Amino acid sequence: MAIASPLLVVGFVIFTIIDPTYADSVFSTAKNFIANEFGGYYICLMSAILILAVLLGISPAHDIKLGKDDELPEFNLFQWFSMLFGAGLGIGILFWSIAEPMTHMQSNPFISESERLTEIGAQVGMRLSLFHWGFHGWAIYVVLGMALAYSSFRGGLPLSIRSTLYAVLGDRIYGPIGFLADLLAVAGTVFGIATSLGLGAQQINAGLNYLADITVDITTQIGLIAIISVVATVSALTGVKRGIRILSVLNMRLTLLILLAFFVLGPTGYLITSLFKNSLDYIANLPTLSFWVDPDQDSPWQNSWTIFYWGWWIAWAPFVSTFIARISRGRTIREFVIGVLLAPTLLAIVWLTIFGNTAIYLELYENSGIAAAVNVDLTSALFATIEAMKADTMITSAIATICVILLVTYFVTSADSATLVICTLITMGNPDPSQQLRIFWGAAIGSVAAALLFSGGLAALQTASILAALPFSLVVILASFSLCTGLYKEVRESH
Repeated sequence: MAIASPLLVVGFVIFTIIDPTYADSVFSTAKNFIANEFGGYYICLMSAILILAVLLGISPAHDIKLGKDDELPEFNLFQWFSMLFGAGLGIGILFWSIAEPMTHMQSNPFISESERLTEIGAQVGMRLSLFHWGFHGWAIYVVLGMALAYSSFRGGLPLSIRSTLYAVLGDRIYGPIGFLADLLAVAGTVFGIATSLGLGAQQINAGLNYLADITVDITTQIGLIAIISVVATVSALTGVKRGIRILSVLNMRLTLLILLAFFVLGPTGYLITSLFKNSLDYIANLPTLSFWVDPDQDSPWQNSWTIFYWGWWIAWAPFVSTFIARISRGRTIREFVIGVLLAPTLLAIVWLTIFGNTAIYLELYENSGIAAAVNVDLTSALFATIEAMKADTMITSAIATICVILLVTYFVTSADSATLVICTLITMGNPDPSQQLRIFWGAAIGSVAAALLFSGGLAALQTASILAALPFSLVVILASFSLCTGLYKEVRESH
């Protein structure tokens, strides 16, 4: 495992850099094949995982602790939530919170041409954005994270993906099957996090262009990845209780500050109304959206959006689930479900509403030109909205600066968490892997993100997630079955 994983990453980087045009064509072909042939599978899997997550929270096993019966949580609620939100969402939602609603408002399968750039189109755009950032994504973290925490902290097994399969495979997890499960988890983590880091680098570059007229190009973005990867590696060297915890709490405070700034300086009354409308609309349409398959096989929308998102969430699952499991020792199953499924989804709804509906209001009622800016460059969405808010120049500059800082800190917390998780996986659950391993994987994650940007930009980043997700989805299915088997046995034996 310790040899196979580095060889896989190094081989990928070399293949991508030697002939980026050919690599891009290979990635695109593979992405289209998976999206077309396995799109329905992704949709059914993610919906089934959500149903399972809810059932676990209300099952007879809800009061079982993820640890010994007398163990208390290691982190308080604010620290715990800050770390799981920063690791599980942060940088991605900053990139898409305006760009996605603005894009959907202009075109999606659920509105007619006459409804584009109208309130009807805006509501559907927000509905689809919340769908992609809501319960479905967090549900996979609930199930896999719980499987990890249960097998490790209650079952005494290593904190490793292979341990989630113990109830089904027994000691065979220490053989080739367990090795393959961990290898797929490492691959999913590397490519999933690289996708987010590439997106983050592009948006940081856009922010620096807005603030200091720094050129937007691939060279600058790769330079940013290199610099921030070094910072992330240093944070990973300090461990969870120091660097990662401190940065995660800083992230959450900056997040709340920027949300408050948008709420106060934006169309406050419109945002309050939109928050209620969006929440109710999302819940009402969730069952239909969960199993909807586009009947138009020639339409690229579902493959480009929903299938990409489900692949992205699955690719992130080994990394985020392992990290969430690690910081959740001592919590009950019900606490875990509420904390990982409900709380982040509620914050995502608030975040998307404040950012997305601010941009929508400015576009529909003040002709701000945000939609046109998004159509030219997705990375400009956030800063085009800040510019259109027409606040004092010093205030808009301060908001933009905070957003860039937030992008950097989310970049760092995502990368350092992923580095620590990969090292934990390849050392069979060692909570304190060697410094050399942390340095190598910190550099490796940044290298993959840079290689993907170099080979094909956003399209290559999206492809990486979808490719990594397909094989690992089989591990998720087995882990889910194994978790249910283990909990059923424990509940039955306790009665």
